[in-house]
Amino acid sequence: MTRVPDKLRAQVRDRAQGRCEYCLVHEDDAIYPHEPDHVIAEKHGGTTSLENLAWSCFLCNRFKGSDLSSIDPLTNEPALLFNPRKQQWRRHFRLNGGRIDPLTACGRATVNLLHLNTQASISERVRLIGVGHYPIK
Repeated sequence: MTRVPDKLRAQVRDRAQGRCEYCLVHEDDAIYPHEPDHVIAEKHGGTTSLENLAWSCFLCNRFKGSDLSSIDPLTNEPALLFNPRKQQWRRHFRLNGGRIDPLTACGRATVNLLHLNTQASISERVRLIGVGHYPIK
């Protein structure tokens, strides 16, 4: 895995305004530091470039790994994962209280693979919404 240069890392972080581009948790509210994620992993031909990096919380990055797709739990068919460089969050997800509701096959596969709606995650988002630390998309 290629180390992301500090300047590029800062650009990725600034573009995301410090928020995980998958679950939207701000790095100030996370236990572990956020990090750049290769949207398309290097092993799949992805580059270490601004166009292919997303700012990701530790958990989202670990659950995503090098995956590009997963199974849509509704249809049991393969579906591409959400790509924050090419897709809009609102098109694939909706915030419902502390729950992230998927709106598309891509959204369902992403929510499922990244474990975005565990009880702990939902409770934490409700808490963060309550103190104004979570964006209401």
